[in-house]
Amino acid sequence: QVQLVESGGGLVQAGGSLRLSCSASGSIASIATMGWYRQALGKQRELVARITAGGSASYADSVKGRFTISRDNAKSTVSLQMNSLKPEDTAVYYCNANAIYTLGKKDFWGQGTQVTVSS
Repeated sequence: QVQLVESGGGLVQAGGSLRLSCSASGSIASIATMGWYRQALGKQRELVARITAGGSASYADSVKGRFTISRDNAKSTVSLQMNSLKPEDTAVYYCNANAIYTLGKKDFWGQGTQVTVSS
């Protein structure tokens, strides 16, 4: 099992910045990809950004050029630097870890952290 704990959400004005962090514990050696998803009120959860163990990152088109995902394998952490925030970025942000086991893959989720961007 993998446990994920997020921190860093909050309220910010449009154009501002926030940094989210997520710390993993447990069976961390099994973790392959880590990432951030978000879910706005009344909408489905969507991928924001993810990063492989080797550091290859990918982003949703809506955040490209504004958000940066980073990962520290030694500390088992993943972070999301969010710049030029927009009101439409308002959502609950969830840390995700995709772990690979002998019998298959499994997703683990953090508890979520609220990000609110005021206009």
